[in-house]
Amino acid sequence: MGLIAHTCVEATVRYAAELGYEVTMVKDATADYSDEEMHAALDVNMPNYASAIVTTNEVVDLISSLETSGISAQY
Repeated sequence: MGLIAHTCVEATVRYAAELGYEVTMVKDATADYSDEEMHAALDVNMPNYASAIVTTNEVVDLISSLETSGISAQY
């Protein structure tokens, strides 16, 4: 776990995928030291491990659509 995309987040995503989890990466909810390192994490490495790479807006829209369709998101 952590906030730096090319180290902490990437390692956590990779480990979760190796354990058999389907991992969703929220790409605009993390950071890195430079655009180059962010690109390496999100565009080069993450697609090898994450099942989906989405934005926070996409996550919020999905949760909202579940709630309006009568499906309760349980936390």
